[in-house]
Amino acid sequence: MGAKEITTETDVLVIGAGPGGYVATIRAAQHGLDVTLVEKNAYGGVCLNHGCIPSKAYISATDLAHDAGQAAEMGILADPAIDMAKMQEWKSNSISRLTDTVEKLCKANGVTLIEGVASFVDETEVHVTRDEDNRDQVSIGFERCIISTGSRPVQIPGFDFTDDEVWSSRDALAAATVPDRLVVVGAGYIGMELSTVFAKLGSDVTVVEMRDDALPGYEDDITRVVRKRASELGIDFRFGEGASEWHGTDTGIEVVTETEDGEQCVYPTDKVLVAVGRQPVTETLDVEQIGLEPTEQGFLETDRHARTDVEHVFAVGDVAGEPMLAHTASKEGIVAADVAAGKPSTMDNRTIPAAVFTDPEIGTVGLTASEAESEGFDPIVGTFPFRASSRALTTGETEGFVRIVADGECGTVLGAQIVGTEASELVAEVALAIELDATVEELASTVHTHPTLAEAVMEAAENARDRAIHTLNR
Repeated sequence: MGAKEITTETDVLVIGAGPGGYVATIRAAQHGLDVTLVEKNAYGGVCLNHGCIPSKAYISATDLAHDAGQAAEMGILADPAIDMAKMQEWKSNSISRLTDTVEKLCKANGVTLIEGVASFVDETEVHVTRDEDNRDQVSIGFERCIISTGSRPVQIPGFDFTDDEVWSSRDALAAATVPDRLVVVGAGYIGMELSTVFAKLGSDVTVVEMRDDALPGYEDDITRVVRKRASELGIDFRFGEGASEWHGTDTGIEVVTETEDGEQCVYPTDKVLVAVGRQPVTETLDVEQIGLEPTEQGFLETDRHARTDVEHVFAVGDVAGEPMLAHTASKEGIVAADVAAGKPSTMDNRTIPAAVFTDPEIGTVGLTASEAESEGFDPIVGTFPFRASSRALTTGETEGFVRIVADGECGTVLGAQIVGTEASELVAEVALAIELDATVEELASTVHTHPTLAEAVMEAAENARDRAIHTLNR
């Protein structure tokens, strides 16, 4: 019996239903275009199913349990027990509600949904394989295409994710039990977030990192606050070491690391979590058929309109490179859909915030002071410590600070670096300020509710002009 093939046509074909793809799909449909969305797995992509959402669910649950156990000073005496099966069930239910919502939104906007793996035939056609035997295919002709195939965890030599003892971030978020000992390879944002989760769940955590500090790309005074807290949780950092191999023992496994000088160290553990980055998923697309050549790292290069070198083909999200953030993907998806519909739209990375959900959190947007200087600004900097915040004091979370960077000549806000409780939420105000070309004077003169953590943003803006009330001006 021959292969079954169906042929269809669409204005816009979107490949991948992650935060970039499904947002692009809905926006293109809102423009009145006929849209077809192809997805091989679950709607919402890695972020919703195996990344952002499950990790934040874990973080919320473990924070709640840990904080309750550490609240004796507040008069709360508790020793919470962890039921991993129940926690997994709660996490999975949260994910299901969100994936169902994504699918319903696409259908409500008149989008055609096709399950399968898409590969290009030429610049106007793809084949979608809907079964493993390649016997059920759909041929889709398109006028414009938006690629949003996402990324997957990077494997390192000697550490195969098919081995039960070796975890990817996806494996860690599906763990049925908490390991007594855990070695984490990589101290980037994924490694640091999951290290914190498992330390709070009771694991003895060792973090191995080739570089000389955690969270590369963030300033020292930011990472210092997070690293100090992690050490208080019992996390042991081993910088300047790279994982080279692992082997089984009678009591678990051993992870072998090596320094630049060739010195070897051995760490007994039960599991090893490899979190050294992510790589784009492009191998099934056959992009060479349309004249696209991925970069050496596998990314598809785009311009400010999310276009690739093929004018009617766009790429959004992780497959298009840094910054590999879900909200960046969504914005790129909107830009791509707008441009595909003939509407003017561009990306502006100045206003894209980033957050790390460590303990405490990190939130950044725009330029640091040194970056502002290198771009020709004469920056002014305002800082406000959370230990001077009345609201932070009442939550028991007083570590960290808010720092605002502005143009010293006109006061325009250029960036912010926040480390502390709810930093991921607080940074949004500064992102809006940058988007609106607001000044520190305007931030400072905006009345903020008292007592709130958001007052720290106002106070930092006041400090930039030496007018802070609740901290010393320097």
